[in-house]
Amino acid sequence: MATPTTETSGGLDRNVIVTGLVIVAGMIMVVLDTTIVNVALDSLSTELDAPLSRTQWVVTGYLLSVALVIPVTGWAMDRFGPKATWITAVSLFAAGSALCAAAWSIESLIAFRVLQGLGGGMLLPGGQAIITRAAGPQRLGRAMSILGVPMLLGPVLGPVLGGLLVEYTSWHWIFIVNVPVGILAVALAVWKLPAGGALPEHGRLDLRGLLLLSGSLAGLLYGLSQASSEGGFGEWDVLGWLLGGAAGLALYAWHSLRRGAASIIDVRLLGNRRFAFGTVAVFLVAIGLFGGMLLLPLYYQTVRGEGALNAGLLLAPQGLGAIVAMVIGGRLTDRIGAGYVVPVGIVLALLGTFPFTQVGVHTSYTWLSAALFVRGMGLGAVMMPTIAASYTKLSKEAVSRAAPTLSAMQQVGASLGSALLVTALTQRFTGQLAARGVQAPGGGTDQIAAIPPDAMPVVGPLLADAFGFAFWLAFGLTALIIVPALFLPRHAARDRDEPPVPAGV
Repeated sequence: MATPTTETSGGLDRNVIVTGLVIVAGMIMVVLDTTIVNVALDSLSTELDAPLSRTQWVVTGYLLSVALVIPVTGWAMDRFGPKATWITAVSLFAAGSALCAAAWSIESLIAFRVLQGLGGGMLLPGGQAIITRAAGPQRLGRAMSILGVPMLLGPVLGPVLGGLLVEYTSWHWIFIVNVPVGILAVALAVWKLPAGGALPEHGRLDLRGLLLLSGSLAGLLYGLSQASSEGGFGEWDVLGWLLGGAAGLALYAWHSLRRGAASIIDVRLLGNRRFAFGTVAVFLVAIGLFGGMLLLPLYYQTVRGEGALNAGLLLAPQGLGAIVAMVIGGRLTDRIGAGYVVPVGIVLALLGTFPFTQVGVHTSYTWLSAALFVRGMGLGAVMMPTIAASYTKLSKEAVSRAAPTLSAMQQVGASLGSALLVTALTQRFTGQLAARGVQAPGGGTDQIAAIPPDAMPVVGPLLADAFGFAFWLAFGLTALIIVPALFLPRHAARDRDEPPVPAGV
């Protein structure tokens, strides 16, 4: 393979920028949809006359569908080409959104959300693979920064848009808004994405590996979802799914080592040290940073009594900080390597998280907004440079199989982080109530959301203290990222002539 001639100091060419914007057009609706639906769960429960426990399957069913389809994305790109796979994924998501808007019952809505998830699950790994192939290893930092915009802005803008739609329209519009965006994304992909990319010797679909890996991921994610709902890992209906999912992953690793490059995701790619440390770093980033994103709107809505719209606006500084850091961090990653950029991002994330360990019922919004801006800069300087570094020594043929690995680790890490932080929050709050002779009803986030507003003057300080405790855990989990970050590449230009790792090695 010829060595790329583009200098690391050069900017992105027009084709890479256009490709990135096409991918962003498809991903933005998926990332926004996730947070919008979370905001609208109460409205869905009321409008469709279903208990909240059943309505929760609107989220859980989508999550499990994503887990099922992530592993097959790499094979599909090799077999049909990245362009065809991307267009199919966006079309499935848009069609699923239209059907969700037309749902006549909670059962039909859950079924259509599963269809939506089949498209949504392919978009993150597909988008990463397409932009990686287009940019090449010397420009991945800047290219991934484009891809990071919807991933980091979604959790900020989603609650705002969701709050507006729930407050001023019917629930159908939380899905209808995806349809025109999906049509536009498909049209842009047909027009601008390059054709081809299918491998002539793609091999047969590893059906056994697909069933084993997809089933294991679904079991893990379902167990973590149950842990978040119940506020703990102690129940057997949580542990059973987690243990089953972990055992399934171990079996898949054995299967993949035997089958080699013909397996649905080749675990031997983890033999590449840079990809292995990048994968671990992505997993820890998702645990520490994305898990904390669940707590932030919950704090504003419960302890401070803000509505979904105001809570979303209060989170906006985090998105602004992320944009600033991604623009600067992408260039620096290409010039000096992620090994220098990511540790600085971790420090910024820690500085931005620390004020939330001290939150109370009257903490200054100005102070918290400044902290969120710094935390957003940490997010932007950690996440996308870490993902970019993971791909830098992989060949174009290996990228399509590596992308689902990173996506799966990111999905599991985010779910694990959410479950750990919700558990810490509810256990601390329950313990404080028990110490005062009060029995707390329920568990998980439902327990927090069920607190009546007139009780907040009494329990507000206790709940704020519980949030502070949970943020201390987020602080510690974020600090752990420094371990794999020490092994990320430095002086990227010096390593430019090293050959990439081919597929199957």
